[in-house]
Amino acid sequence: MLDKQKILEVLRPVKDPELQKSLVELNMIRQIEFEDGKVSFDLILTTPACPLKEMIVADCEAALKKLPEVKEVSIRVGAETPQQKGLPDRQSPVGVKNIIAISSGKGGVGKSTIAVNIAVALAASGAKVGLLDADIYGPNTPTMLGLGDSSLNAKGDVLEPAISFGVKLVSMGFLLGQDQPVVWRGPMLNGIVRQFLYQVEWGELDYLLVDMPPGTGDVQLTLAQAVSLSGAVIVTTPQTVSLLDARRGLKMFEQMGVKVLGIVENMSYFVPPDQPEKSYDIFGSGGGMKTSKELSVELLGTVPLEIDLREGGDRGVPIVIGRPESISAKALINLSKKIAAAVSLAALT
Repeated sequence: MLDKQKILEVLRPVKDPELQKSLVELNMIRQIEFEDGKVSFDLILTTPACPLKEMIVADCEAALKKLPEVKEVSIRVGAETPQQKGLPDRQSPVGVKNIIAISSGKGGVGKSTIAVNIAVALAASGAKVGLLDADIYGPNTPTMLGLGDSSLNAKGDVLEPAISFGVKLVSMGFLLGQDQPVVWRGPMLNGIVRQFLYQVEWGELDYLLVDMPPGTGDVQLTLAQAVSLSGAVIVTTPQTVSLLDARRGLKMFEQMGVKVLGIVENMSYFVPPDQPEKSYDIFGSGGGMKTSKELSVELLGTVPLEIDLREGGDRGVPIVIGRPESISAKALINLSKKIAAAVSLAALT
């Protein structure tokens, strides 16, 4: 006789591949229904951007079809992003579950391009996403998201973020004239970063990505001391000078007790538009993998250099939206899924 308990027991050996725990024990199997040989239930994943969604669904179907009473399986897939465990001396913005720093040791490695495309890819997967542009001296994210002529509205002391491609964005770029420089010392940087964290109407967010300035300075220190970071992603290129600075940035986060989710090697190779079957290692090769092994952190992905990637940023349409079939877009979408999985793993272990 088929009943709910029997269904749960046959599903108990099925594990989340990232967490290596039973779906049943993780309370990911809910709302079980069964009638006339048909079993249906809700499968609640830890992120809408789960990279192994199809594998988990297939494993559940295979397990249930071992029961002779089961003729048909219907699985409704949803997601509930877990919230990062807070620290007693940190205060994250209300409603924000996970804060992820996208950082680099040096400028010019494409960190903002990576941050923007990851944010948009996560939002396209169904997640609620915000992007805080903490690169106060060089705020480029409004241009990359097609918001270069926009400004922020205020309700009293609270700013309303701009929205593009499903991503909520705040940036110093909204508060400056086109050619206006920011000539500030450390205390003023600290103040604006805290304003962007606590005086913005972020609402409910699964992920708040922070596009960090290059280096290891005041903004990094302010962020790490103010909020409980879910982790940091270090962006580099294959060049030796970039990798040396990336190592310093990685060690900085480790010293501040922030988990490094992994390294992203951007501009990994060049793909000529008229010969997409070819690739050229303009900035060298293998540096990201070598560094990740030496420092015992994961190489989350390699993103090639394509003209469409640059053009998408210039015209305000990220490549994951404008050219989702391109090599770069596929690499960035996969990267967003790996980061989401790493954040869930960190929150639940």
